[in-house]
Amino acid sequence: MILYPAIDLKDGKAVRLLRGDMDKATVFNDDPAAQALDFVKAGCEWLHLVDLNGAFAGEPVNGAAVEAILSQTKTPAQLGGGIRDMATIEMWIERGLARVILGTVAVENPDLVREAAKAFPGKVAVGIDAKDGKVATKGWAEVTDVDATDLAKSFEDAGVCAIIYTDINRDGAMQGPNVESTAALANAVSIPVIASGGVSSLTDLQALRDSGAALNGAISGRALYDGAIDLKEALDLLKG
Repeated sequence: MILYPAIDLKDGKAVRLLRGDMDKATVFNDDPAAQALDFVKAGCEWLHLVDLNGAFAGEPVNGAAVEAILSQTKTPAQLGGGIRDMATIEMWIERGLARVILGTVAVENPDLVREAAKAFPGKVAVGIDAKDGKVATKGWAEVTDVDATDLAKSFEDAGVCAIIYTDINRDGAMQGPNVESTAALANAVSIPVIASGGVSSLTDLQALRDSGAALNGAISGRALYDGAIDLKEALDLLKG
């Protein structure tokens, strides 16, 4: 199981939100590239990046910060937020991004997901952000009537490389992940699933690892910044 340290970008800084609320942002580092290097030096195999402003704007906003991270580390990175057309997907992959995460367009334009996954094999993931089991879009500002598991199943034959599943009610709240719903989603599809939202201790990582679902990995943000999770310890735990 892979641990993906999260770098959420707002106004060019590395922040964490509470349950996706842009008005409840805590700045953890004014230099996201330096933060990325810290994670890499600790031994992480991947980085998880989110353009928070971009998720609301529908287009890249924190591009300079993302490019700085990509230029200063060779560790593969995945990015979500504001990626809603083929030109943006192509742009990020050309600039060295290992994986794009398509969220809002997975609901609004699923054909784009299929087209992108075919054009860039192994480089397109779907982000499914759910509130009480229903998918939220546009930076979590709008909750749809689309069931999270149904959406995941609809991409079974699309060639997407991963699903990043976030329980919005748990995100940034340090209350533990929704292990049950994450495992249920992972067991419902053949696409690798990455857990996100609420991972706040080594115990949480153990619970996900031992959930009965073959999860690809887990994303953690606030707990790494607050020191609730020691990154090296977590990496050793998941490798073991």
